[in-house]
Amino acid sequence: MLEKVLSGSKNIRFTEFVTLVEAFGFELSRIRGSHHIFEHPGVPEILNLQNHKGQVKPYQIRQFLQLVEQYSLELEE
Repeated sequence: MLEKVLSGSKNIRFTEFVTLVEAFGFELSRIRGSHHIFEHPGVPEILNLQNHKGQVKPYQIRQFLQLVEQYSLELEE
């Protein structure tokens, strides 16, 4: 999944992406409407994801990758 995201694929299933986000240490904080809000203990910003017809929005993938890079996040074991 990480390779698919890094390759720039825009067809990412929401459920698969949530699994990846959680593997980097983010936890679902709350759901408000279609907005799934994730928080990470080492990141002061929140990550907002929306399930749009079973897919994650491309700009939200970019936001996630920026947070991973900015805060040097790694996959958890």
